[in-house]
Amino acid sequence: MELTNISGKKVSVSDAIFGREFNADLISQVVTAYRNAGRSGTKAQKTRSEVNGTTKKSKKQKGGGARHGALTAPIFVGGGVTFAAKPRSFEQKVNRKMYRAAMASILSELNRQGRITVVDTIDVDAPKTQGLVGKLAELKAGKRPLLVVEDASENLYLAARNIPYVEVRDVQGLDPVSLVASDTVVMTADAVKKIEEWLA
Repeated sequence: MELTNISGKKVSVSDAIFGREFNADLISQVVTAYRNAGRSGTKAQKTRSEVNGTTKKSKKQKGGGARHGALTAPIFVGGGVTFAAKPRSFEQKVNRKMYRAAMASILSELNRQGRITVVDTIDVDAPKTQGLVGKLAELKAGKRPLLVVEDASENLYLAARNIPYVEVRDVQGLDPVSLVASDTVVMTADAVKKIEEWLA
């Protein structure tokens, strides 16, 4: 299989990575696991027994309407929570083979939809946003482009950080969520080769 460089050159790529069959279930599982790995899981609420308050009966049993015990009960404001949330891990196990297969499936679908653009270089001479905006306009990168380079320079990161919805990733930092969320993926030829070595 070949990808067309923006300059018209043909870049030979592996069918196993850029021509793989789309697997929606696998991609969904990997994307969900990746997002869950970023959740802190630190939410905590107090149960009835943990609330700081007296457990003394709030009023006499009869003659005062509804019968109630301690004011730490969940029905009272400031009382405990019935099914209190506790710190927990949202981590889901995804083995390396599944993760790489999902990444290849996403890249293959982006390729089929014509949403991958290959360039020789994306780097900018100075950390100026205007210079990068001009380059993205020439490439017709869309509103949510993902720029993938072999090793991103500081100038590129600084130039991109003030442009809404533009993300810069080096190959090591590439993830399924950023690929799925992007309109177009602009890759350097060197990054394409590095991705092939990674997912092979």
